[in-house]
Amino acid sequence: MTLTGQPKQLRPLEPRRHEALLRAYRHAVAERRRSLALGAALVCLLIVVTTWVGEVKPTTLLSNAWRVGDFLGRTLPQLSLATIGADVAEWYWGLDRWLALLGETLLIAYAGTLLGAAGALALCFLAAANLTPSRTMVFTARRVMEICRTVPELVFALTFVIAFGLGPMPGVLALVIHSMGALGKLFAEVVENIDMRPVEGVSASGANRLETIRYAVLPQVFPTFASYTLLRFEVNVRGAAIMGFVGAGGIGQELLEAVRKFYYTDISAIVLLIALTVMLIDLCSERLRHRLFDTRVVQ
Repeated sequence: MTLTGQPKQLRPLEPRRHEALLRAYRHAVAERRRSLALGAALVCLLIVVTTWVGEVKPTTLLSNAWRVGDFLGRTLPQLSLATIGADVAEWYWGLDRWLALLGETLLIAYAGTLLGAAGALALCFLAAANLTPSRTMVFTARRVMEICRTVPELVFALTFVIAFGLGPMPGVLALVIHSMGALGKLFAEVVENIDMRPVEGVSASGANRLETIRYAVLPQVFPTFASYTLLRFEVNVRGAAIMGFVGAGGIGQELLEAVRKFYYTDISAIVLLIALTVMLIDLCSERLRHRLFDTRVVQ
């Protein structure tokens, strides 16, 4: 604006300057389009390669897709409004046994998550570069956690079933090891992003390593640690439900038995029971996580 209140007129660019800016803009747009085209071509190429290597045949997929619907249709019970109570009772004829096995699955997931989180808590401080001065210790702790989380739970469970026999213990041990590796990685990343000023202040007052972690580190990271542990518990409930496929206890063993014997309606009953349980756990843990973070914000 000028002193008289009139809008200031912008002077047009010189022709050479205008042409240079226009060429630069067109060049940038062309580069962007080439990058997008190259990325899209690369994605398409990878899809083709993975489809070929994985022997995915679209014709076979389309010609046999009806089998999925046929199988799902067989698992659905015959329900009628006139006899809905009797039909549901027949569908869930083994509810007492299934609930007991489901409770065993939840206990496997709970014990595996709790012990795995304890192991992750011990490893994460060794794997955090800002708290551990020894590079060798940091490297070793991180490699141990990588090994723990790289091997699938089912492989660990199968190994422990061979070693200790059938039952819940192999499932618990498998979840402990895998949870320790997965949570340890997340915990260590949280620790590496803390505010170091409280740590320096507590250390300067003469505190040892354990006291420094207790009074300067844990107050900063505890809500996040608890949130990650709750999320891991949800994952472990799903994992524990499959442990029974290798004889590691829980409701998965009953589900596998129903699949093997073609008890179609039992399959849908058990799967629905597991799904409802996981949904309930998700809702409860979500509320707990929100309360944890709300508490941290208030503090």
